[in-house]
Amino acid sequence: MSIQDTKVLLINDIAGYGKVALSAMLPILSYKGFNLYNLPTAIVSNTLNYEKFRIEDTTDYLEETLKIWKDLNFSFDVISTGFIFTKKQMEIISKFCEEQSKKGVLIFNDPIMADNGELYSGISPDTVDYMKNIIAVSDVTMPNYTESCLLTNIKYKEGISIEEINSIINKIRGIGAKSVIVTSIPSVETKMVAGFDSKINEYFYLPYEEIPTYFPGTGDIFSSVIISETLEGKSLKVATEKAMKIVKEIVFENKDQEDKKKGIHIEKYLNLFD
Repeated sequence: MSIQDTKVLLINDIAGYGKVALSAMLPILSYKGFNLYNLPTAIVSNTLNYEKFRIEDTTDYLEETLKIWKDLNFSFDVISTGFIFTKKQMEIISKFCEEQSKKGVLIFNDPIMADNGELYSGISPDTVDYMKNIIAVSDVTMPNYTESCLLTNIKYKEGISIEEINSIINKIRGIGAKSVIVTSIPSVETKMVAGFDSKINEYFYLPYEEIPTYFPGTGDIFSSVIISETLEGKSLKVATEKAMKIVKEIVFENKDQEDKKKGIHIEKYLNLFD
């Protein structure tokens, strides 16, 4: 199947201002040539990094859209899930992903719910258990280290060993995910991204030097690269290496940007995704 024929459904929130979630993923995957569908889980006035924001719950719209698409016989080759706003959405999306997985649809999951040792503001602890239902049918899940600890009931701590990293990855695989990428790992010597590629039954460990700044949306950029590169036949390790390289380059390029809350103007860097 050609890239142009590959139908990819992105389920995530969309911001009125700021390059995060769908606003970051759509330009990248459109540039790569995929046939895209998008299903917003929420409409957000701007990135949550600003002091004020409005979030519009789109659960009814999401549910009705899936019914309409079913009536229209729309089908997908790939589904990517990101931020899920409500318990009802989680139930709808996990059921939908389970049904689609049985049809051979590839499921990519970024369980957006926590960072730096704690759940994001407004995220219920119940979300962790509901998220497991989507991870259970995922071909690739991409939690950060905090999310991984929550999903596996392992205490968050700094300076973890390779053995502890493997234990976390295996527990996530035990939930049902075929392949796993864990980001932002505070390993003994350095920050690290680690994973397991089910296609070749191989673990991998990729250390990196952290740039002391923060931009929202870099996780969405990372996910987009993983999706596009693996669909083009790259191994998970190679895809992860490219994702890390791109994120590092654009973060470094923009580290002196005055307003970091809006994310990175990704359209300026689309050539990096070739």
